[in-house]
Amino acid sequence: MQKVRRIEIKTHALSSNVFAGEYHSAFKGRGMSFSEVREYQPGDDVRDIDWNVTARFDRTYVKVFEEERELTVMLLVDVSGSLDFGAHGQSQRDLLTEIAATLAFSAIRNNDKIGVLFFSDRPEKFIPPAKGRGHILRIIRELLTFQPQSRKTDIAAGLEYFMRVQRKRSIAFLLSDFLDRHALPTPAAGDATLLNRLDMVRRRHDLVAIQVYDERMASLPDVGLIKVQDAETGHQRFVDSSSRRVRQAHAEHWTRLSNGLDSMFRRCKIDHTAVATGTDYVKPLKMLFARRSV
Repeated sequence: MQKVRRIEIKTHALSSNVFAGEYHSAFKGRGMSFSEVREYQPGDDVRDIDWNVTARFDRTYVKVFEEERELTVMLLVDVSGSLDFGAHGQSQRDLLTEIAATLAFSAIRNNDKIGVLFFSDRPEKFIPPAKGRGHILRIIRELLTFQPQSRKTDIAAGLEYFMRVQRKRSIAFLLSDFLDRHALPTPAAGDATLLNRLDMVRRRHDLVAIQVYDERMASLPDVGLIKVQDAETGHQRFVDSSSRRVRQAHAEHWTRLSNGLDSMFRRCKIDHTAVATGTDYVKPLKMLFARRSV
């Protein structure tokens, strides 16, 4: 409960002070509805004049409209084993949890419903969209404590389940490290499946992708012979990090993966950003929101 409270304090403050306007501007409501009439003021659009009220009171009145909000926001959260990795005192899972909590509080502040789908290589848990502080605290608690049945990753399976359970159009944030064999830049048969699922979800929902990663995924330090383990399969091997060729191959693999993800998101016309552990995630999120507001 102390961890839940700490995250609530930090992310609630961020959503209130930092993202208050950006979130609202980036994710528009469903349209405008009539609110009231008021006296005409210089600069008002003459097309908004209410001629019936104007004729009745012998003064010019205009109609006032307000945005219809109450959007539905869904967090599609990867809970696979690879997210446990982190070399800067913060795991990718911790970073993902903070980002998800910040998005949840931003949604609630704008009177939007918020729901969550946890997935690994299968759908793990679905929390239907709802409102309220109690609902947000439940989501944060689940983000911190949820134990998946599987440690592997299949993003396409999670997206397929999401399409079945969420028929109503929503804003869907896909949060993952995207270390999915179907997302890797290889000619594997599964690649087309993930691409197709992303495109299908994007056509029905407003899909946004947020990648979390650790800098050691991009750059291997020179620390000699090290033992590494695949967090999802348990496979272990020794790597000679003192070898320049090994470090270069590691960096090139990450570059191919990053370029492949960027290409995939561009093909599907999906807004996306990447956030590294140990860094401030406020700036990339604000930039993401700003791009959508243009």
